Amino acid sequence: MPVFEYKGKTLAGAAVQGSMKANTRADLERVLRQNRILVKSISKKAPEIQIKFGTGIKRVEVSRFTRQFATMIGAGLPMVQCLEILAAQMENKELSKVVNQVRDAVSGGATLSDGLKRHPKIFDELYCNMVEAGEVGGALDAILVRLAVYREKADQLVRKVKGAMIYPSVVAFVAVSVTVGMLTFIVPVFAKMFSGLGAELPAPTKIVMSISNFLQANFIYLILGSIGILAGFLWWKRTPNGALMVDKGLIRAPVLGNLVRKSSVARFTRTLSTLLSSGVSILDALEITAKTAGNLVVANAINKSVLAIAEGDTITGPLKATKVFPPMVIQMIGVGEKTGGLDEMLNKIADFYDEEVDEAVSALTSIIEPIVIVVMGVAIGGIMIAMYLPMFEIIGKF
Repeated sequence: MPVFEYKGKTLAGAAVQGSMKANTRADLERVLRQNRILVKSISKKAPEIQIKFGTGIKRVEVSRFTRQFATMIGAGLPMVQCLEILAAQMENKELSKVVNQVRDAVSGGATLSDGLKRHPKIFDELYCNMVEAGEVGGALDAILVRLAVYREKADQLVRKVKGAMIYPSVVAFVAVSVTVGMLTFIVPVFAKMFSGLGAELPAPTKIVMSISNFLQANFIYLILGSIGILAGFLWWKRTPNGALMVDKGLIRAPVLGNLVRKSSVARFTRTLSTLLSSGVSILDALEITAKTAGNLVVANAINKSVLAIAEGDTITGPLKATKVFPPMVIQMIGVGEKTGGLDEMLNKIADFYDEEVDEAVSALTSIIEPIVIVVMGVAIGGIMIAMYLPMFEIIGKF
C-alpha cells in the first residue's frame, strides 16, 4: 500500500501535516475529511531504500512508551492526541515513525490493537492481545498500566541475567587475549635467546614454544576458522533442533542452569498472571506465554499442557507431568486454581522467583569469578615458568 504525504488545516484553522497509507489519493482525502481536516495538498511519498539490522528500537524504549501512554490515557486525553504527542517527543526516530503509523491507522478507523499488530517486531502477540482485551472490556487505561508494570519487571529480569554474565565474560576475554599475546609476541623473544644456547630445553619450555610457533604460523587461519565456527554455531542455533539443543544445554548446566530455570519460571508466571488478569482466556494465555517463554524446553512444556487443558484437564496436572517446573510452583498454582485466584497466585510466584534470580545471579558471579581468575593465573604463570626454566638450569650449572 503506497504512502501519501498530506497538508491541510483543521476547522479551527490550525495547520496539520503528516503521512498515511492509502490505496488511492481519493481514499486518503475521504479519511481526512472524516477527521475534519481541510486538505490543501496530497502527494505520493517516494519509497525509501534502507538496509537495517534489527528494528533499532530497544525493549526499554517500548516499555517507556507504554508507561507514558498509560498515564496519558488514564488522564482522559484522546487516543490519537496521545499517540501524536508521544511520537513528537521521542528521541528514537524509528519508534517515533512506528507510533505515527499507529496513530494514522487509528485515525483511519482501525482499533489500537489492529494498528499495533501491523508492527509485530515491536509489539509482540502478548502486547497486542492485552490491548485488544482492554479495548473489548472498556478498561484500556488499566490494561496499559498492567502492561507497563509487566514490561518494566520483565526488562529488569533480563538486565539481571545479562548483568550476571558481563563481568565473567570480560575477565575471560582479557585472560584469553593476554595468553595469546604472550604466546605470539613475548615467547618468540625468549625462543631466539634460547636458540643460541645450544642446550637441551626442558619439556614445558618445548611445549610452550611449539604452541607459540603454531600460533604464529596459523594465526590468520585460526581467526578465520574461529569466525567460521561461530557463524556455523549461530546458524545451527537458529534451526529448530539447534535451538532446542542449546536451550536444553542451558537449563541443564550445573550452575548457569539454575539461573536459567528460575528466570524462565519468573517470566512464565509473570506473563500468564498479566494475561489472565487482563481477561484473556486460559488457553490463549498459555499459547501466548509459550511464544514468549524465552526457552524452548519451557515453551514445549507449556504447549503440551495446552493440549491437555483443551481436553478438560486442570492446569496443574499437565504442568506437573512435564517435570520442568519446580514442585513448589505446581503446588501454588494448584492452590490458586482451587481458590479462584490463579492470577494473584502466579504474580506472587513471579515476585518470589524474581528474588531467587537475584540470589542465583550472586551465586553465579561468586563461583565463576574465582574460577576464571585461577585459570588465567595458571595459564599466564605456566607460560612464564616454562620460559624461565632454562635460565634456572643454566644458573644451576654455575
